[in-house]
Amino acid sequence: MLNYRHLHYFWIVTKEGGFTRAADRLGMAVQTISAQVRELEKALGHQLLKPAGRGLALTEAGEAAFARAEEIFQLGQALPEEVRAAAGGSVQRLAVGLSDGLSKLAAHALLEPVLDTPRMRLVCHEGEVEQLLGELALHHLDLVLAGQPAPRQPNLRLVSERLVASPVEWYGPAALVGRHERARFPQSLGELPVLLPTRHSALRHTLDHWFEAQGLRPRVVGEFEDSALLAVFSARGLGVFPVSVLGADDVGLIRGLRRLGGSPAVTEEIHAIHSRRGQHHPLVQRLLAGARARGG
Repeated sequence: MLNYRHLHYFWIVTKEGGFTRAADRLGMAVQTISAQVRELEKALGHQLLKPAGRGLALTEAGEAAFARAEEIFQLGQALPEEVRAAAGGSVQRLAVGLSDGLSKLAAHALLEPVLDTPRMRLVCHEGEVEQLLGELALHHLDLVLAGQPAPRQPNLRLVSERLVASPVEWYGPAALVGRHERARFPQSLGELPVLLPTRHSALRHTLDHWFEAQGLRPRVVGEFEDSALLAVFSARGLGVFPVSVLGADDVGLIRGLRRLGGSPAVTEEIHAIHSRRGQHHPLVQRLLAGARARGG
């Protein structure tokens, strides 16, 4: 059987960038750690580390071993917390990744079916899609919500499902959204100050094409990655902004915003991405079922 202590030493050496720093971290002699790593290489039948200047580098076999070790020991680090939670009662943990540029108002609406779960612990991470998919592959996340499906990478073994394609509406403060502006929508977007999602967002590209098709050249006065922040700045009078119908209910929580008009030809897509293991998570199943009941 594989000696996991030897694997752990190899993992620490790789993360620390050398035997000396690993020895300092572990409080052990360099020679002891070096011998343990050599035993691991002997057991696996391949060299894992090679000299690189004054330091060490992973061989191809070492990269494969490190990727698996990373997964093993990250899971091991989560074990004590999960055991404590199980011993103290049934705590259900749901870790969700939200991609940059995704409407957080819409994401909140999709998460709503699980928010009343007793003793649930919800953990949300935001980041680039590639980074979140890596965390998903390592089982640090249970689900990723993104504006586009996962790229086809057989090694990641991920499953994508489009949850919604929600039409977009426009809102703004009462000082900017009057009867005249509503009557002239969408042409009034060429006269009003406009707030948009940043170009990280798939919705932004759809909007740019729509503006071109409508012959509009909006005066963009602000760009935001976070749709909730975008709505707050709009309510303060900065400009009008788009939001999917899915997230429009949460817009009502911000005082002073009025509906300007709808652009049903523009939709915001949200995709759920999960691993084959993650699809068996009861909260992921409930979230997906709730989204399917809404209809795409």
